[in-house]
Amino acid sequence: MDILTHFNPAGEAHMVDVGGKQATERVAVAEGYIEMLPQTLGLIQNGNHQKGDVLGIARIAGIMASKRTADLIPLCHPLSLSHVAVKLEPQAQLHRVRCEATVKTVGNTGVEMEALTAVQVALLTIYDMCKAVDRGMCIQSVRLLEKTGGKSGHWMRQAE
Repeated sequence: MDILTHFNPAGEAHMVDVGGKQATERVAVAEGYIEMLPQTLGLIQNGNHQKGDVLGIARIAGIMASKRTADLIPLCHPLSLSHVAVKLEPQAQLHRVRCEATVKTVGNTGVEMEALTAVQVALLTIYDMCKAVDRGMCIQSVRLLEKTGGKSGHWMRQAE
């Protein structure tokens, strides 16, 4: 069984020393969804929301959040990101918006947390902008889809 790396032998939380790890290209892809009423999705898709371009603002929020991950998660390393892409795809038949974030860097630790943070904040931004018309929205299934680079190599979520 693997050990929890954020604890030292005395059981105290600490920041993992990644100084001895090889710098490689690291990529992580995460996704999540926000379900909503069909009318709410219609406002977003038709650009009729009085707060403006909901998906455009959420995309920028996700990108900005990925760059601030170390400020939000106590033991996360601050990283210099080389690329962040946030895609927001309305899925009308399911009354939801799918968010996918891809984050890249060249470094000695992975970018999984940055991709997951980008997804969460993009979806939270949609919630914030639409809560006046739909407080029942539900953020769900935020998860890592794939990561590459580093000692552990390539990992991909199995199809469900």
